[in-house]
Amino acid sequence: MQENISSKELMLKKIRKALLEKRDNPYPNLEESPLYTPTDEIPEIMFAEQLTAVSGNFIFCENGVDFIENILELADKFKWRKIYCWERELQALLSTYEFPFYKTDKDFEMAEVGITMCEALIARNGSVLLSNQNESGRRLSIYPHHHIVIARTGQLVMDLKDGFQLLKNKYGGQIPTMISTITGPSRTADIEKTLVLGAHGPKELFVFLIDDFS
Repeated sequence: MQENISSKELMLKKIRKALLEKRDNPYPNLEESPLYTPTDEIPEIMFAEQLTAVSGNFIFCENGVDFIENILELADKFKWRKIYCWERELQALLSTYEFPFYKTDKDFEMAEVGITMCEALIARNGSVLLSNQNESGRRLSIYPHHHIVIARTGQLVMDLKDGFQLLKNKYGGQIPTMISTITGPSRTADIEKTLVLGAHGPKELFVFLIDDFS
């Protein structure tokens, strides 16, 4: 008499049988295999190209003076008044050149600009690697309409795995509980398949890569 079993039971039976059969891994060296083909492209150029392709803005600065000149030009262009910066290292840099900003979250609901640092810049896809370990927390990179990221040239890496290595080198066994990447301004195409920037976060992203903070 033929056994009457459901499709679900049949599937589970096949799974149990497969688990009992020991097979060699058909791809033993998969984890060591490179994901991307080697490239000779300069990381700074690749990052700038990839960031621009997703509507981000890239500004390279040789030093702190160059940075201040560029950010003053942006502030004048966009008529920024509510600029927030909560990281002490950046506050010291901005204060050196008497650039106006808010050190606390006073009137934060009216914030126009959030200035933060980052963990790394990923050249391969033009992404910014962030964590919750910085003094800016999460709000400053999400709430204001304009997000400005400040990075050193030593934080620019080729791939995401290199960014994670920077995190391991920096934090050791105390890896941040929240790690995320930002690739261009916030965007959505949920409504009638029309791309809209700034729907769930900043509508403008500016990444400053500074060679020398002094």
